[in-house]
Amino acid sequence: MMPTQAIQPSPASNIQRHGKRCLHGFTLIEILVVMTLIALLLTLAVPRYFNALDKGRLQVQQQNIATLRDAIDKFHADQGRYPEDLAEIVTKKYLRHIPVDPVTDTANWALVAPKDDSVGNVYDVQPAAGAKDLTPQGQ
Repeated sequence: MMPTQAIQPSPASNIQRHGKRCLHGFTLIEILVVMTLIALLLTLAVPRYFNALDKGRLQVQQQNIATLRDAIDKFHADQGRYPEDLAEIVTKKYLRHIPVDPVTDTANWALVAPKDDSVGNVYDVQPAAGAKDLTPQGQ
């Protein structure tokens, strides 16, 4: 009696099934469809991302202005006068440093002097001339 042997498929049968070549991969059409869908999703997501970044910068700008105004008010309450410049608020330790305007990426702020010049030079601050000022008026 002859031992039974398992029949191994030949390499040629792996390459050719049902008369076609069996190649694993994606067709050009499939790749184009996927790339088109990705591009469509990006056209929706990217503008929202940049709008969210801009809103975040404006909110930080408003918070920095509120912090500066609070420090100026505390300086005025303690000293009985307004500061000569923003550096005086830092030297008297009302702030650790002058906050940066995130819209312009500088620490330059437009200073508003009080009506009476004898009480100091900085009554209020606003964003620098080149920045978008979306803070509510009167804050």
